[in-house]
Amino acid sequence: MKGMDSMPDRSSLPPAIAGAPLVAHARFRIGDVVRHRLHGFRGLIFDVDPVFANSEEWYESIPEDMRPAREQPFYHLFAENEEGSYIAYVSQQNLVDDDVAEPVNHPAISHFFKRQADGSYRMRGERWH
Repeated sequence: MKGMDSMPDRSSLPPAIAGAPLVAHARFRIGDVVRHRLHGFRGLIFDVDPVFANSEEWYESIPEDMRPAREQPFYHLFAENEEGSYIAYVSQQNLVDDDVAEPVNHPAISHFFKRQADGSYRMRGERWH
């Protein structure tokens, strides 16, 4: 039996996940509608990484003075702005709750989520894995 102070074996996990804190506190959940605090675009969360798990090239493309810390949750969004819809990958520090009652306009949303009468989104059961 393992002792209380022993750590689980994380050697088979990807490096970004293996080095993550054992408990990551995600502020948002799948199905939440959020807004980027700097760029203003809106999005629906469809996946969460407990820490940064994108490419090094992507990370390095962010200006150094704006780079978010890696050791925080990162969210995959079905996003929209005035120019159209796209997929975004955003750090928790750059997201805020969205208070607009309008639906997020992204063509993939209806395949994975159902909009509820109260305006919230619920993942379609047949899409769970």
